[in-house]
Amino acid sequence: MKIAISARSASLESEFDSRFGRAPLFVIYDTDSREFTSCSNTQNLQAAQGAGIQTAQNVANAGAKAVVSGHCGPKAYNVLNAAGITVYQAKAATVQDVIRQFENGELVAMNYADVEGHWV
Repeated sequence: MKIAISARSASLESEFDSRFGRAPLFVIYDTDSREFTSCSNTQNLQAAQGAGIQTAQNVANAGAKAVVSGHCGPKAYNVLNAAGITVYQAKAATVQDVIRQFENGELVAMNYADVEGHWV
């Protein structure tokens, strides 16, 4: 399964980014093959509005079946939920830490957005 992890750079050692819509990129990690790619999110970093929605669509287009971030707003959550993508919340230092938490079953799926829209 592919999971999208909000990150600061395109490596497993990258710092985990707690923002969803304004994360610089997502590390797309395949839990089956243990390979990863990245999905840039730079087009949404300065968006006046709609960053979460557009980011959610980009993550869905990348083939992710799960998203791990620190926070997720209501519009982004609704897009992800409609696409059948499970959203997990994590607190971690690195992408590798998130992967370990995910694979060990330590993350709990979110049932709703945890921040208001336009959260920075």
